[in-house]
Amino acid sequence: MPQLNKNTDYEKFQPVKISSHEAEVINKPSLSFWQDSWLRVKKNKAAILSLVALSLLIIMAFLGPFVSGKDFDSQNVSHNNLPPRIQGLENVSWLPFDGMAERKNGTQYDAYEMKKVEEYYWFGTDALGRDQFTRIWKGTQVSLYIAFLAAAIDMVIGVAFGLASGYFGGRIDSFMQRIIEILVGIPNLVVVILMIIVLKPGILSITIALSITGWTTMARVVRAQVIKYKNQEFVLASKTLGASNLKIMLKHLMPNLVGVIIINTMFTIPSAIFFEAFLSFIGLGLKDPLASLGTLIDDGYRTMRLHPHLLIYPAVIMSIIMISFNMLADGLRDALDPKMRD
Repeated sequence: MPQLNKNTDYEKFQPVKISSHEAEVINKPSLSFWQDSWLRVKKNKAAILSLVALSLLIIMAFLGPFVSGKDFDSQNVSHNNLPPRIQGLENVSWLPFDGMAERKNGTQYDAYEMKKVEEYYWFGTDALGRDQFTRIWKGTQVSLYIAFLAAAIDMVIGVAFGLASGYFGGRIDSFMQRIIEILVGIPNLVVVILMIIVLKPGILSITIALSITGWTTMARVVRAQVIKYKNQEFVLASKTLGASNLKIMLKHLMPNLVGVIIINTMFTIPSAIFFEAFLSFIGLGLKDPLASLGTLIDDGYRTMRLHPHLLIYPAVIMSIIMISFNMLADGLRDALDPKMRD
């Protein structure tokens, strides 16, 4: 115990007297589960940066095709394979927006001056003279549409299937899991080829192919969570009070599954974008004049040595989308999963 000298102020060592009312006052406001989760997400700088990047890309996917004033399918062969050129930046030599192209022997020349083009193409043009800026944002729009649609279908089917399988259990669960095992054993590429044989290549066939086998992961995750919760006290109390099975699943089990569903959906979206790009890259995706990030990357890959801008810009945008979705999903997992709490 510390020794007190003569100069010690003894009043500082007196116990603090607090009334019972003041002791029970809550200084901080109470937070709901979602408010607490949002606070945790805001602490994750990578997740917030990814959310901002995705928001900007989604906005540009819808507004970008109208910014340049050019149609994504309008052809002008006399303006083909023009490099990027932006107003005010064409005189900055160290930026790739000066309209300079390179010949096979390594010499550079002004492609716009040679072809007597007075217009500006911010991301250049392709082999048919179509504006690459408009096509890239139109392709981003199509890729995001396919991914979100496939993720929504996967979420609806997977959640319903996994909820029913885990809740009822027994023979029903065993039968439903055998269906999932059969679907998991079928490669996605085989399903896509079958869909293209039956239907025409396009958004519909790709979406159906992604939806046939894509929901199995969601169903398994939801089933595992339902098995974990269905024997807990709040579910047993609802059964004792006479609640129906549908009411228990929707009112008591679903709120506890929302976090897991959101996290798995966020991981499903980039997987769907990558799969669509892969199909387009091997020639099983969209057909002209429609464009997606996969078809644009495929077109740029063929001429990437002479016209690298056709490959770089769609590849960069696709990489940003993939990385952002995965980092945002990691942030949501850390915020929504109680086991990850710090």
